Amino acid sequence: MKLGRIAIDGPDGEEIRVVAAEPEHDRVIDLKRAYALSLQKGGATVEGARHLAHATFRDLTQGISAGDFFLDAAHRALDAADDAALAIADVSWRAAIKPPVIRDSLTFNGHIKNFFGNVMKTIPTRAVYERPGYFKGTTSTIYGHDETIPYPDFTEQLDYELEIGYVVGKPGRSLTPENSWSHVFGITIFNDWSLRDVQKLESPIGMGAQHSKDFAYGIGPWITTLDEIPSIIGLTGQVRVNGEVWSNTKVEDFIWTPEETIAYASVLNGIQPGDLIGSGTMAFGAGVELGRFLQPGDTLELELEGVGTLRNRIAAEKESPAWWPTPQPFPFEEN
Repeated sequence: MKLGRIAIDGPDGEEIRVVAAEPEHDRVIDLKRAYALSLQKGGATVEGARHLAHATFRDLTQGISAGDFFLDAAHRALDAADDAALAIADVSWRAAIKPPVIRDSLTFNGHIKNFFGNVMKTIPTRAVYERPGYFKGTTSTIYGHDETIPYPDFTEQLDYELEIGYVVGKPGRSLTPENSWSHVFGITIFNDWSLRDVQKLESPIGMGAQHSKDFAYGIGPWITTLDEIPSIIGLTGQVRVNGEVWSNTKVEDFIWTPEETIAYASVLNGIQPGDLIGSGTMAFGAGVELGRFLQPGDTLELELEGVGTLRNRIAAEKESPAWWPTPQPFPFEEN
């Protein structure tokens, strides 16, 4: 099943609805409405059906936390799919999920070799191969399919990163590679948008990425449940900009396997339903590896086999912050 989030106009403004996407039929199913109709067919009152449907499909993250009940309810809702269908071309998508926590990893050998060898002209730190490290990103700037991405005016190197997003389905703490994958609900496309020139300025601070990453994260177009994808190994991906193919890639050559990545993220602090763990960028899945960056007005498409295509347009005009810091005096002697 493919599950996502769309926005509709409600009496109090924008309302988020959880949907099942059926791209092969060019439609999505409003699961809240479909489930209520299905329950009514089974003898529930209108009021009772609507109450249970709202509780079940009000929020995708909360729904996932309900375990098997949620997917069982989603499948039952499809009994009334025809009466709750919307044309896929007419809906307004939002990020496939609003994660409680975003973690992004660094796990593909190809990307590491391309980035450090071709861009940095050096070798990566040995620490990359000693543990499956990750950083945590904000959840306040997530974008879905067909949403417009801002172009900050303090960068000249707006970049994308084609990654797999592992969406956590079950809570866990201090997991092992042998049992961690059973805690995954499904996968999505994760775009770790990056400002490469800003990233270089932030890295020496030693506190991780800031505006170079947190200005935008792409998640979508929907989540594909694992029953539709027996294995992610070998899945193919493609990057297109304004219809031109910039690169092709493949899920292969891991430094750290998905199971190891998820297990490491769970050590001590744990993972929870709805968390998104980025796989790290697939080889040639970023413009920096090609020496190419996005420009205002560009349209980017990231395609991943088994999931679909996440498409975003870059804003035509650059955005200026209301304030920017002035460098302070440096109180130390430099050698």
